[in-house]
Amino acid sequence: MNPESKVSAEHLKRAAYLYIRQSTLRQVLENTESTQRQYALRRRALSLGWSEEQIIVIDNDLGQSAASKQEREGFQRLVAEVGLGKAGIVMGLEVSRLARNCADWHHLLEICALTHTLILDEDGLYDPGHFNDRLLLGLKGTMSEAELHVLKARLLGGVLSKAERGELKLPLPVGLAYEHDQKVMFDPDQQVQSTLRRFFDTFHRVGSAWATVQAFRKEGLKFPKRGQAGSGEIVWQELTEAMALDTLHNPRYAGTYCFGRSRHWKDAQGKRHSKDLPLEQWRYVLKGAHPGYLTWEQFLANDALLRKNHQVVAGQRSYGTAREGPALLQGLAVCGRCGRMMTVRYHYRQGRLRPEYLCQKDCVEAAQAPCQRIPGGELDEAVGKLLVETVTPLALEVALNVQAEIQTRLEQADLLRRQHVQRAQYEADQAKLRFMRVDPNNRLVADTLERDWNEKLRHLTQVKEEYEKQSQSAAAQLTGEQKAKVIALATDFPKLWNDPKTPDRERKRMAQLLLSDVTLRRDQEIIAQLCFRGGALRELRLAPPKTAWELKKTKPEIIAEIDRLSDQHTEGEIAAILNERGWRSSSGNLFNLRMVQTLRRAYHLQSRFARLQAQGLLTARQIGPMIGAVTGHVKYWRQTGPLKGVRFSEKNEYLYHKPTEAEVREIRCRREKHYPNAHLAPSLL
Repeated sequence: MNPESKVSAEHLKRAAYLYIRQSTLRQVLENTESTQRQYALRRRALSLGWSEEQIIVIDNDLGQSAASKQEREGFQRLVAEVGLGKAGIVMGLEVSRLARNCADWHHLLEICALTHTLILDEDGLYDPGHFNDRLLLGLKGTMSEAELHVLKARLLGGVLSKAERGELKLPLPVGLAYEHDQKVMFDPDQQVQSTLRRFFDTFHRVGSAWATVQAFRKEGLKFPKRGQAGSGEIVWQELTEAMALDTLHNPRYAGTYCFGRSRHWKDAQGKRHSKDLPLEQWRYVLKGAHPGYLTWEQFLANDALLRKNHQVVAGQRSYGTAREGPALLQGLAVCGRCGRMMTVRYHYRQGRLRPEYLCQKDCVEAAQAPCQRIPGGELDEAVGKLLVETVTPLALEVALNVQAEIQTRLEQADLLRRQHVQRAQYEADQAKLRFMRVDPNNRLVADTLERDWNEKLRHLTQVKEEYEKQSQSAAAQLTGEQKAKVIALATDFPKLWNDPKTPDRERKRMAQLLLSDVTLRRDQEIIAQLCFRGGALRELRLAPPKTAWELKKTKPEIIAEIDRLSDQHTEGEIAAILNERGWRSSSGNLFNLRMVQTLRRAYHLQSRFARLQAQGLLTARQIGPMIGAVTGHVKYWRQTGPLKGVRFSEKNEYLYHKPTEAEVREIRCRREKHYPNAHLAPSLL
């Protein structure tokens, strides 16, 4: 069939779309002939009957790959115009210009068939609505996609072949460099080497990336970093957690060549994704390929420690890194009923943060009641005492190495700071040399070099000041008295454990070094089975925790003391005496009159009034008839002396001793002396 016969008047009424594309920007700049050939297809459209005004060129996908349509705005516009029936013909130099993906290509063919749109390439003119033409176009699309696959396979095969032999050149992390023969060696900069060795030693000592960052910042140490893609001049900056994790996860520091540590792919929308693979899925691992700062076994141990330091999820058999809370068994507590790991919750009790161990897997996932919950205050104290008893005989050997380790760390830090000063001095000297060599008449250059020299001198002064400050701080860290204390701790491990200045985090780290897990079960009593790392087992049995009202119950010794003091003191005086002795109520408050009254009634203690009455003391109403006076005048005779009374309340209420005959005669004589007519009304006085 003549190609021109496929073009109808209906096609010529619509526009002719010319799609132009190159895969990369380099091809756009270098393969100009291909671009010109694509633009030359305009003449084919003119020869088929389309006018110059009807030809629409879409060339905004130059430099874009045809593997996907997601990032190709021009191709998406073309498909939209075809779908709207605006295109009479679609032109491309070849099928690969339009699409190298069968899904995109067949989608375009389907739309062209529905809208009766023709397709033209360098070989001919096609009507997707005809079976034979569509079959041929489909084969061309398949071959185009296969061509892309073959090209990628060839390139990837060469890369994998070199990577399998460890010869594929990859960017190196800071601290490693390529020799002239492309072999990997240590960075010749001694300061970089010393800093990296100090970094790995610090991580081995503190056990976490964040603690390593804190140690570097506390000691004022900088960390090296290269430019983008592992190249460029080394710059020194503060160590960050991201830099620390990147360094710890990089196997090149273990002298191991690795390839295929991550997987990359695109989703349906064309968005790129990347995922780090576990060690066992790495494609190539060549141990001992070049020098390293640590061994492969040390790298694996560091990687395992970092995984343990992740935030632990309930049910995982991992204790994670020691946190700041007071829960001693964090990450060690195992539920004795279901075997899952127990989590920690904290509550404030009497102004103190108290832990609680909770098995809540069923609670979270199935909305059921927690398996069991165990208060951790008394449990942690009991476990701590057991650890002190177990570890004390081993403390001597540990403490003897502490002093030497601290001294070595201080010397290493001082060496790194001195090297930093040396580097700043070298840069200042080089700036001075450049300034001295310049022609003084060339002020444009001389002024710039002079500013650079001054900047280097200021930086040198700042570095020296920091060095002196850190050196003085380090010298003050380990005085002779402190050295003696370190030695003393060898024989007094309980003092170290019970010292309030010892952080809870350090206690938990010691517990994690000694114990593998602690199985907890709560029945009539709390049973704790401690499994030491050496395999030894110990069991603790504790009384069940007290209820809320039992925790608020006043101590028996306080009740007994209130009972004893009631024989000689009023309730207000008793409260003052208890406060002077430093005793407090169950809620931690000072005692007052109302508290003492409430405790006396609650524990059915005899009141002071009843105690005095039991001793024979009488009330004012009982004393009045004995002395021939009304009740109101009994107080007067107590104040003036003849009667003797004992105060029994804070209201100045008194009970009186029974007056003797002599006291009665004295009262009558004094009354007759001062009131001679008292016999007329004897009851008045």
